[in-house]
Amino acid sequence: MPRIAGQIDQAKSEAMLDAAGAVIAERGFGASVEAIARRAGVSKQTLYNHFGGKEGLIQALVRRRVDVLTSPLAEGAAGGDPETVLTAFARVLIDATLSPAKLSALRLAIQGAVEVPEMGRLIYEAGAQTSRSRLADYLRGETQAGRLAVDDPEEAAELFAAMTGGQRLRGLLGLPVSNDPASVARMSRAIAHRFVRAYAP
Repeated sequence: MPRIAGQIDQAKSEAMLDAAGAVIAERGFGASVEAIARRAGVSKQTLYNHFGGKEGLIQALVRRRVDVLTSPLAEGAAGGDPETVLTAFARVLIDATLSPAKLSALRLAIQGAVEVPEMGRLIYEAGAQTSRSRLADYLRGETQAGRLAVDDPEEAAELFAAMTGGQRLRGLLGLPVSNDPASVARMSRAIAHRFVRAYAP
């Protein structure tokens, strides 16, 4: 069965994002639009038509990653137990910051932000800020449903982010981290349990 136009556009967009991720990982944020378009097998104009340029492409790449990271919140918004939802979210966040590949990507983002400060702002707004905003929205909804009692969802989201990022600096500095599945699962449960106890209704 042939794909409709929207499906073709979506597939092309995903191919361009995949290419952007690969090229930027190899060459850094200085990678050219031409190199990304060539890797994706599209024209430079097609890339500009979809994303408006490299900044838009990087924002879309980061947002796609955030969609994956925050999927436990989206699924939990249907009424799941907050501790279970937040355990799953904590696990995703910890995995995302402690795996060698993700630490390498984070180092690259930091380096890019130093070289191009505006890029740092774009990455933060599309990434961490969006992720915390979605968590704040989730906490607000759980408070309205009576399952939590969060007086300041934005502050609580910042606290949760701090709890899940405890080993990030060690990883960035190349020091040993506890990123085996059992350790990550244990830490995720502990973070979620303490967080939910702190905001129990």
